[in-house]
Amino acid sequence: MVILSIVKNILALVTILLWPVIPLFWIPVHFATGYFRRLGSLTYLLIAIIWFLTAYLIFLKRGPITAHRIVVPVLLSIVGLILLAAGTLLHIWTAALLSLQGIIGIPEILKPQRSKLVDKGPFAVVRHPTYLAHTMIFLGIYFITGVTAVGILTLADFIVANGAVIPFEEKELLQRFGEQYRKYITMVPRIIPRISPKI
Repeated sequence: MVILSIVKNILALVTILLWPVIPLFWIPVHFATGYFRRLGSLTYLLIAIIWFLTAYLIFLKRGPITAHRIVVPVLLSIVGLILLAAGTLLHIWTAALLSLQGIIGIPEILKPQRSKLVDKGPFAVVRHPTYLAHTMIFLGIYFITGVTAVGILTLADFIVANGAVIPFEEKELLQRFGEQYRKYITMVPRIIPRISPKI
C-alpha cells in the first residue's frame, strides 16, 4: 500500500513537472514562427532553460501542490489505467506517423522542409490525435492518483491546446499545405471523434 502511494505521488509529480513544456514550447513556436526560425536550434536551449526553471520552482512547492487529492474509487482507478494506456499508445502511434522531426517541431523551427500531410491512422479520425492523447493520459493519471492539481492540469491542457496551440498550429499548417489542409479541415474533426461518419 505504501509503495502504491509512492508510485502515485511520483506519477502525479512527474506529470505536473513535464506539462509546462507544452505551453512554453508550442504556443511561442506557433505564435512567432518567424522569430524562432531566425533563432534556429537555439530555440530548444532557450525553452529547455525556461522549462527547467519552471519545473524547479514547481518541485520546490511540490508538497502543497500535490497535497490536495480526492479518494478515487477502485473502478475509477481502473478507468484511469485504461485511459493512461490508451493515451500512451495513441501518442506513440502519432509520434511514429509524424516522425521525431514532426514531434519536436523541426518544420516550425528550422526552414520548412518538404513534408507530406499525415492524414491516415488516427489522423483520419481527428486532426490532432496528439492533443487527444494528452487529454487521455492526464485524465487517466488524475483518475489513478486523485491529485487535484493533475485534474486542474487536465482541464488546463485541454483549454490551452484548443484555445491557443491548435489554432496557431493550424494557421501554420494552412501556410505549409494550403488547399490540401483546408480540405482536410472540412473532412476531419479537430480533437473529438465523430460518433457517426460525416455524410
